[in-house]
Amino acid sequence: MSMNSQDITTRRTLAEQTAREAGTLALDYFGRRESLIVEIKGDPQDVVSIADRNVETLIKARVSEVFADDGFLGEEFGLVDGSSGYTWVVDPIDGTSPFVHGMPNWCVSIAVLHEQRPVVGVIFVPCHEEMYSGALGAGATLDGQLLSLGSQKTIRNAVTGIGANHHVSPEAVGRIVSDLLERGGNFVRLGSGALMLAYVAAGRLVGYYEPYMHAWDCLAGHCLVEEAGGWVLPFPTEGDKLTRGAPVLAAGPGAVDDLKALVGIGAEPALLA
Repeated sequence: MSMNSQDITTRRTLAEQTAREAGTLALDYFGRRESLIVEIKGDPQDVVSIADRNVETLIKARVSEVFADDGFLGEEFGLVDGSSGYTWVVDPIDGTSPFVHGMPNWCVSIAVLHEQRPVVGVIFVPCHEEMYSGALGAGATLDGQLLSLGSQKTIRNAVTGIGANHHVSPEAVGRIVSDLLERGGNFVRLGSGALMLAYVAAGRLVGYYEPYMHAWDCLAGHCLVEEAGGWVLPFPTEGDKLTRGAPVLAAGPGAVDDLKALVGIGAEPALLA
């Protein structure tokens, strides 16, 4: 299917509007989180609530009203194929654990792919009312202000985001943290990979690494980082790879080489069986 800039622009606009509406709904749930039923997925640290499901349902409904032929992949309800060549990839609340524990570091993440390539990335942070938005060839913005990454920040004078989950061995994560510290860096983990990728695009973090993430966690952030002038390790999106996990690495220009060396680009991550 062919792609033109107007196709991308209209989807970017809808993604922004929908992320804000979804964020408002999620924020309402956040305000009464003590009453939510929280369920455990595969691991006690991996939780989901009715808020996640209802926010995803809202996003899917808004997309289908305008682009009924687009595909849709959401964290909670899976993949529905489309015929337009476009696929929306959505995490309704990335950072559910911070969300249910009353911390503000969670967000709504919406990416749009065209023929497996991220062409729109929108991340809305309801607790801070921050809107990150990017589109292929059109740059990335934070609340309308253009984002542009320089090379002044490195792993030694700025902070790197690190992610971890039950898919990855504690030893593997510990090695990365130890190596980063030994190289003069420091790290933070916010509990939302999408938010940390948005922070890379904004220059708040110099890079982000997680040995295993899903498409709905990272593709919006990938678009933002690249459009802001950063670098990302490509995420496999062909066929059923879109619904499986893969390593995620993103960096500003001044940290690319160090972070590539740190994580051993080309090496298989140490996943648990």
